[in-house]
Amino acid sequence: MTESKVKDSNGTPLTDGDTVQLIKDLKVKGAGETVKRGTTIKNIRLTSNDQEIECRTGSIKGLILKTCFLKKV
Repeated sequence: MTESKVKDSNGTPLTDGDTVQLIKDLKVKGAGETVKRGTTIKNIRLTSNDQEIECRTGSIKGLILKTCFLKKV
């Protein structure tokens, strides 16, 4: 088995279905919205890029976030 290369800001490995929390307020381009620090995001999906995950928040679907702004809960 290969070890997961996707890691959060603290170096903790991430897998599909994990729950993460934002460590910084992020402005979402195109949505005109800001996702606030401390927002919990459930059921993330890994992408082909080791530094990005796909997720959805309350009103934004198909959101791509960089792992450097996340910590595993």
